[in-house]
Amino acid sequence: MDLNDLKKTWNKLPAGKELDESQLRSMLSKRTGSLIERIDRNIRIGFLVLFALILLFAFDDFFVSPTVLKSLPEGVNVPQWLVFLGVFSNALIFTTFLYFVIKYYRVRKNCDVICDLRETLKKIINTLQLYKRLFYLALATFMVAIGLAFISGLYQGVNVSMASEAGEVLQIDSGKLVLLIVIGLLVLTILVGGIFLFLRWGFRKLYGNYISKLKATLKELEGIEDENL
Repeated sequence: MDLNDLKKTWNKLPAGKELDESQLRSMLSKRTGSLIERIDRNIRIGFLVLFALILLFAFDDFFVSPTVLKSLPEGVNVPQWLVFLGVFSNALIFTTFLYFVIKYYRVRKNCDVICDLRETLKKIINTLQLYKRLFYLALATFMVAIGLAFISGLYQGVNVSMASEAGEVLQIDSGKLVLLIVIGLLVLTILVGGIFLFLRWGFRKLYGNYISKLKATLKELEGIEDENL
């Protein structure tokens, strides 16, 4: 039961009749259960998205990248540290989500047995907030990897364009070179910014909104308990 359902139920009550503590707790419990069910559904969606990304990364690592590397001019090499950073960022994204799922379902399992509603809300909120921090850490690492790969490619491209096949240095207008660098940085900013905003929107859509809703439910529950002190 979300907030709108709670308001509808409240408005249907006869005049002069109030909900007692047990009824309010029951409503908050149903609302929490509804939110948790939606989070469970979004975790399954997250698994599908992650699986699709893994397939995409694997396709790039085993098919696209080797083809691109073979087509590079002689003497142009991709730095090994850049390859390592790309693999590390992909592994970090995968392990971050896997850690969140394990911790979330462990909290759910334990709280089904020993936790009351208040403790369940606190533990799930803490788990989601931890995942939020880890997600942004993984996202920042991924953005850095993309940015460095783009800059490295731009640098290699400029070097190749400045040297002829015979090894003679070509004269390139400095204005054109500056324009090329500016366009490259602009493309990089748009690319990295667009990916960041899209992934952040996806996270908020799947999990972020539920943090505030669970906090609101916890606040209402604590308000009921404070009134009884």
